[in-house]
Amino acid sequence: MEDAVILVDKNDNELGTMPKLEAHIVGALHRAFSIFIFNSKQQLLIQQRAISKYHSGGLWANTCCSHPLPNELLSDAIHRRLDEELGMKCDMQPIGTILYNEKVTNDLIEHEFDHLFLGFSNELPHSNPDEVMNYRWISLDTLYQDTEENPQNYSVWFRYILNRMGIEQFSRWSQGII
Repeated sequence: MEDAVILVDKNDNELGTMPKLEAHIVGALHRAFSIFIFNSKQQLLIQQRAISKYHSGGLWANTCCSHPLPNELLSDAIHRRLDEELGMKCDMQPIGTILYNEKVTNDLIEHEFDHLFLGFSNELPHSNPDEVMNYRWISLDTLYQDTEENPQNYSVWFRYILNRMGIEQFSRWSQGII
């Protein structure tokens, strides 16, 4: 079941499971999470996805994003994936949810009920090359300017979340204001 995602309705009620790739082919709504970690300079840690990823390889995305496994608590999944992708540990708190349905590379669809989490750390990642090609800390002004000028360099869901939440909300989060 490791390659399965949890299917949900628009209120995040569980409906069953489906193989991850199949869910992204048919655009089935499933549970996901996105992590945003800021440092003491109020910079956001972003990652460049490994080229080998099944979609959006080589694109920049938020600190970490993934799916909880069937029967896995969301609180366990966020820590598991942050460690698997970036070799980091960080306290995190939920900051909301967002629902999107966006086409991504390889003719796949990200239709996700996405749980957003916020964390703070000055730790340098120890990225897993199977998951992450590169990472960097970036100011919000630079990030928003670059996503405007070079949207093709960023994952669809990351741009969607940035645009939907806005720089003012991200600025509050970077200061620890929920």
